[in-house]
Amino acid sequence: MLSPGLIDHFFTSASIQRWNDYPRMVELVELDKQAHKFIIAFFLANMEKDVNHVHLIEAGIFEFLRRGIVTDIRPDVFRQALQKKEHEINKWVLTKLYDDLCDIEDGKFYKRFENYLNDSTMYKKERFILKAASYLATRWEFAIVYQTSKFLNGIDKVKEDVEDEIEDYYELIGVRKIALNKKLAKVIDLSGRLRFQKRWAQTPRIPETSVLGHMLIVAILGYFYSLHIKACDKRLENNFYCALFHDLPEALTRDIISPVKYSVSGLDDIISEYEIKMIENEILPYVPSHIVGNFKYLLGLYGNNEKDEFLNKINEKRIMVVDALSTYNENKFNAIDGVALKNCDRLSAFIEAVISISHGVKSKELLQGKEFIKKALKEKGKVEGIDFYKLAQEIEAYVMS
Repeated sequence: MLSPGLIDHFFTSASIQRWNDYPRMVELVELDKQAHKFIIAFFLANMEKDVNHVHLIEAGIFEFLRRGIVTDIRPDVFRQALQKKEHEINKWVLTKLYDDLCDIEDGKFYKRFENYLNDSTMYKKERFILKAASYLATRWEFAIVYQTSKFLNGIDKVKEDVEDEIEDYYELIGVRKIALNKKLAKVIDLSGRLRFQKRWAQTPRIPETSVLGHMLIVAILGYFYSLHIKACDKRLENNFYCALFHDLPEALTRDIISPVKYSVSGLDDIISEYEIKMIENEILPYVPSHIVGNFKYLLGLYGNNEKDEFLNKINEKRIMVVDALSTYNENKFNAIDGVALKNCDRLSAFIEAVISISHGVKSKELLQGKEFIKKALKEKGKVEGIDFYKLAQEIEAYVMS
């Protein structure tokens, strides 16, 4: 599906500090910024016409890959460098990532990545939306940085520059609504707050990862799973966005770890019922009305007050299916590979534990959690030819070597 090295490359962004030349009240890392950017891009794209979401997702992943390689360059310096040395920088990025990308889709993914870096007209509209989303995510971060940096010389000039840049994206309806602090701004703010909620909150880990960053990792795993099984465009799009939003309700309920959820009989049902109520009251009223139905579908809401984002399902006549989805691999079925995404979720949690253990931070909770997840992957991790348990073993061997 994808190499352990590539997975490690995405996780490395959880250790990449942002705004590290300014005092910050909280840690701001690249993985969280990228996750917030994807969420903002989803809403901006859904308020425009003729946007190809597969291209939007792929362009976002391409840019994430490049940013992970050149991350030591400050964003403003990076933009200047691209103006004069773009070809050389892109060539270096491609060389660094070739071994991890060359086998995906028999080389087709790497070729698209190469074309994207060398052709600024490829996915042009989607690029612009991502650029706007990246700016808005940075602007959201700067609001945090500014609170602890007011005493610094020049900080007000930075603030002025950040605020002025929004005019570059006013042609996008969603940007104007966010600038005016309309309903959409509340959803963007709510999702951004997930960077403050840490995964495995009851045990130390290195690096710490947030719920927000975890959501993007699961979405990226879901994307590469979809590529591997040759999912149709709508199925790939749904898999990515379902994973990207799968923990969004935790912005309202906090991250409740699995042992707590399942140790008391009936507690999980109570939590799920409360999540649905909070989604209905605190999220959906601020989502653009024309996408509420689809957004509920991505969040896993269905039937009579029921929620499960990890069901295999199709949306034709709202029939919920639990069998393999290979026979529904057409856009008209609006399919979501919930079972596979659950395994992506498990795999992400497994990697979080393994990476920390490899750094020497290995509490009893982490060691037990790793083995518990590994057992679940062994028992339930084979989906449409993909063996998530085998992938977990390969990742563990790679990280621990």
